[in-house]
Amino acid sequence: MPSPPRPPYVPADTLTPDRDITHKHFRPGDQVVIVKGVAGGELWGEAMTVITPSWHTPTHEDGWRLRNPHGGAQTFLTAHPRYMIHLSRLCRDCLAHQRALKRLVRPRALSAGGPVDCGWYTLTALNQLIHTHDR
Repeated sequence: MPSPPRPPYVPADTLTPDRDITHKHFRPGDQVVIVKGVAGGELWGEAMTVITPSWHTPTHEDGWRLRNPHGGAQTFLTAHPRYMIHLSRLCRDCLAHQRALKRLVRPRALSAGGPVDCGWYTLTALNQLIHTHDR
């Protein structure tokens, strides 16, 4: 399921690929979000539940199997920890990453006048979420 092309006024996500976060930062049962874009001046994305450890083949690193209750054919997918932001608990690293993403994309996306899918992610044939930088 390829992402739509990134609109020219939306910057590339240069923050997530360099995010230094370990696999141990998350645990089964955590609620997380994968930020996909901006709507109404706020970040939006897919809310999911962390299920179990799973190898993330595209990055050759430990990842997590996630459950997206609205995912349809992609109900379960595997993601690298750096793609995920906690929803179920306040954590300093996730809040800092969320704020940095907002500062990066919000000013440019506001000019669109509506919801913007930043096109930062796609799914592989194995239902593994991949960031455009990690292809």
